[in-house]
Amino acid sequence: MRGYTPNKEDHQRRLRRIEGQIRGLQRMVDNDEYCIDILTQISAATRALQAVSVSLLDEHLRHCVSEAITEGGETADAKIKEASDAIARLVRS
Repeated sequence: MRGYTPNKEDHQRRLRRIEGQIRGLQRMVDNDEYCIDILTQISAATRALQAVSVSLLDEHLRHCVSEAITEGGETADAKIKEASDAIARLVRS
C-alpha cells in the first residue's frame, strides 16, 4: 500500500479540480481573455498543484520514509535520499 492510499479520493478530487482549471485556461486563451487574468489563473493552478505535491510528500515521509527508517540500514538511507531529491525538485519548480 502506498502512503497516499488512504487519501486517494481526496487527491483524485483535487486533481480533477485542477484539470478543470486547466481546461478553463484553454478557454480563456481561445476567447482572447486579458493576459493578466490568464496569468492569475495560471498562478492559482500552480498553487493547487503545489498543494497536492506537498500533501503527497508529507504522506511519503510519514509512511514510506518512516517505515524505511524503522528498517534501518541502506533502505533508510535510500528512502531519505529519495525524499531529499523530491524536495529539491519541488523547490526548483
